[in-house]
Amino acid sequence: MASSIPSLFSQLLFLFFFFFLSLNVSCTNGGKHHRRLISVSSLLMINDTECSSSSSFDSAEYGENQSRIQVVHRHGPCSPLRQPNAPIDHGRRVLENDRRRVASLHGRRQAESSSRSYPGNSLAATMQGRYGLALGSADFVVTVGFGSPPQAMSVIFDSGSDLSWIQCLPCPSSLCYTQKEPLFDPSKSSHYSPLSCDSTYCSSDSSAFCVGFDDCEYTVAYGDGSQTQGLLSQDTLTLTSSRVLDDFVFGCGEANSGLFGEVAGIIGLGRNQISLPSQANGGAFSYCLPPYASSTGYLALGTSNGSRLNSPKNLHFTSLLSRLDAPSFYFVELVGISVGGKDLGISPTSFSDPGTFIDSGTVLTYLPAAAYAALRSEFQWRMRQYPTSTAGMDLLDTCYDLKGYDRVAVPAVVLHFSGGARLDVDGSGILIPMDSSSAIACLAFAETDPNGFSIIGNMQQKTYNILYDVPNEKIGFGGGGCTADPF
Repeated sequence: MASSIPSLFSQLLFLFFFFFLSLNVSCTNGGKHHRRLISVSSLLMINDTECSSSSSFDSAEYGENQSRIQVVHRHGPCSPLRQPNAPIDHGRRVLENDRRRVASLHGRRQAESSSRSYPGNSLAATMQGRYGLALGSADFVVTVGFGSPPQAMSVIFDSGSDLSWIQCLPCPSSLCYTQKEPLFDPSKSSHYSPLSCDSTYCSSDSSAFCVGFDDCEYTVAYGDGSQTQGLLSQDTLTLTSSRVLDDFVFGCGEANSGLFGEVAGIIGLGRNQISLPSQANGGAFSYCLPPYASSTGYLALGTSNGSRLNSPKNLHFTSLLSRLDAPSFYFVELVGISVGGKDLGISPTSFSDPGTFIDSGTVLTYLPAAAYAALRSEFQWRMRQYPTSTAGMDLLDTCYDLKGYDRVAVPAVVLHFSGGARLDVDGSGILIPMDSSSAIACLAFAETDPNGFSIIGNMQQKTYNILYDVPNEKIGFGGGGCTADPF
């Protein structure tokens, strides 16, 4: 009997040791790699008062790194548009703008579908080209130079727009909005010229038109009520001190109004031939969106050297797809989602119709109802230790009151694409703050409209090098992108 006691004790000790070891492995492999530890003050942008860029941005040089244009948050301390002590937009205002953006995305698709269904309907085809997307929050801007010598202009860059435009003189205050920098003065540029009505761009771009004049005009009405109208023009565009585009085609706006803030205009990164990437090199470009308002990212245009794009660092590729009812957008094949290391088991067909595209101007990621329900359920279960809140908006139904917390551990969210590519969402892109005073933050995903697109928004793209290799019909994702070589 006495000899059995040590044996029993040994067995219990072994079982305890095995349990402890299993728990430790689970916490190390599962917890560390399947959670994101987030600073609440960074999440709420409380301390975003100083630019954390390694070097200040000199707009006269158009970027310190000769291969990149610096990207900054429009309201952040790194921005040339920053107003002293001006608050940074938080969730409530951002989401109202996001609603308009998504609604205009669907409206543009319907306009394109109408033009294809009724090929004789020239009005439908023309309106599709003249109907731009609502600008959304327009958070990210770059500074480039228009004209020769270059005049510095801070502009929004938008992957959902094709035409680039800026405000130009002469433009009375009643017809143009107030911008931070002086309006572009064509008379001070030695290379400026308006395009004639017989130019290729004037006849092929549906936002352009001629009405009894020699010069080609353009007009775009955005989904949020903003609009721009002027002359389709060409001039020198200085991206960096070593990257200059001659005869860049853009809109010289002489009647502009709406929700543009103090930016000078827009740089279009869409797939139409008039977009900046198409004019520069046939469509290849890369960007990294900064995680916080006090940090910086970049926008880089690739070269036509295919070999250089085929072997970038730290990138995993998926196919770039196209749709006839949305020809300017960058579609990808989203095939699954995992939360906290758990595959949610969503059928890939859930995302295939009408499809998924990546957009720099939409903030949230929008998913089909079944996919969003699965994501929300798993996320809520893994966040059950934090107090919930109902103070969000109806668009956001998974919110938490983080008052009193210095850090929170949120489950990792991974988007899986065909070909094995994946996007491990950075901690800065999982929760979106409602405002800084209440410490309420919500899951930065939402349900898309019935039969609407799935959209991968800019929150989930933060810190990634996203390479749009249009000539080779693929898109690459690489983590740590804001500090890595874009090509």
